[in-house]
Amino acid sequence: MDVTFRIRRFNPEIPGKNKPYWENFTLNEVDETDRVLELLHRIKWEQDGTLTLRRACAHGVCGSDAMRINGVNKLACKVLVKDVNADRPIQVEPILGLPVLKDLVVDMEPFFEHYRAVMPYFVNSDPVPADGRERLQTQEDREKFDDTTKCILCAACTTSCPSYWANGKYVGPAAIVQAHRFIFDSRDQAAGERLDVLAEPNGVWRCRTIYNCTPACPREIQVTRAIGEVKLAIRNGSTEGIITEPATHD
Repeated sequence: MDVTFRIRRFNPEIPGKNKPYWENFTLNEVDETDRVLELLHRIKWEQDGTLTLRRACAHGVCGSDAMRINGVNKLACKVLVKDVNADRPIQVEPILGLPVLKDLVVDMEPFFEHYRAVMPYFVNSDPVPADGRERLQTQEDREKFDDTTKCILCAACTTSCPSYWANGKYVGPAAIVQAHRFIFDSRDQAAGERLDVLAEPNGVWRCRTIYNCTPACPREIQVTRAIGEVKLAIRNGSTEGIITEPATHD
């Protein structure tokens, strides 16, 4: 089959193209099981070598190829032609809310600044167990944050959030998910500090529960639920008494 792509382009270095514009490309002999990323590669390699995009593993693990496909945040490496309406042009554009550097590539630094703000690392100053073994916890305790360990920092959830579009100072869903992973880890000792960060005006309370973030997550993390659990922890002053059940996915 033939497939047409409508791609939002931007190149700040070329006069006349330093404003966003749309460009169409048509590919022949496309199979319905071809991935959008593969077809973007074909456009770059066969038609226009200046087309710029990020990609790495191409297996939905690195999260580098997040972009808007037909108006929805997706990883291009996971979307098949049969998943979209190929009878119409497949529209591809950069994710929203972050500065566009060129074509489909955005500046991720504001996103990672918020990520770093929530202390996304394990904190425990107790001596290592005398037997040299790792710090253990029950399966029940692990299940409280198991879902949020799956985040690949693709920014698909954060850049699907209208609250983030309106105010880039909002830490965003991905940062809250990363904080959740450690706040509810029974071995970690910095939950209070993270909750203080997220209790600030640009923290978790800017979430309006619009629910864009959860369907945008390519790892099927229950993002909105994790945000709600962090809100409860802030309201209660601790994670004690908050019931977190294992996430279920349809």
